[in-house]
Amino acid sequence: MPGPALGVVVKVTRRGQTTLPIEHRMRLGIKEGDDLLIEEAEHGLLVRRVPDLMDLAGVDAKYGTVEAARKMIERMREEY
Repeated sequence: MPGPALGVVVKVTRRGQTTLPIEHRMRLGIKEGDDLLIEEAEHGLLVRRVPDLMDLAGVDAKYGTVEAARKMIERMREEY
């Protein structure tokens, strides 16, 4: 895999929107509908993709199954 691309200039629209270049989206696995976290950093902004619950499946497998986690989440949603 190639190294990080050099900086790219993008425009901000009247509504505060911008487009992430395809090279960055592909390299970082950003797809339509993904949530991004934007944080202020020492030298500008840091943009990260927020992992989906399914992206994290297996990370804590020693604590239970994905199905058990789904059931717990559904139960918690019903409580609200």
